[in-house]
Amino acid sequence: MCRRTGRNHIPRKSENTVFGKKRGFLAIFNLNKKLMIWIRSFLIFILAGLCEIGGGYLIWLWLKEGKPLWYAIVGGLILALYGVVATWQTASFGRVYAAYGGIFIVLALLWAWKIDGFRPDKYDIIGAAVALLGACIIIYTPRGSVG
Repeated sequence: MCRRTGRNHIPRKSENTVFGKKRGFLAIFNLNKKLMIWIRSFLIFILAGLCEIGGGYLIWLWLKEGKPLWYAIVGGLILALYGVVATWQTASFGRVYAAYGGIFIVLALLWAWKIDGFRPDKYDIIGAAVALLGACIIIYTPRGSVG
């Protein structure tokens, strides 16, 4: 019964509800919050990997292929940036770095394939898939409030 009018009030169904729950923009965002957190975390891992591999590659070119000194300087700066990017993860240091190892393996093989022309064989791919699965288990398994 409505307190103001004293009449029985039956709420109207709105097109903006599903199962009686409001589904505006924020409600949709909240439903996808875990997915957005996962995507953000994964993109941070990708960016960190590109910084580490890219910086290391520039230093490699300087030392192994006689490129100018500025390759090493830029490579060192990019490697330092990698250290900063990794801190953007929300999990603990050890867990982030353990999981990052699996993602690094996959990124290193992709880099070698696309940049160096190295063609991974089936064992490279199987090993990378196992490492990536392990990384996902480490970082994305729900654990309650423990970080």
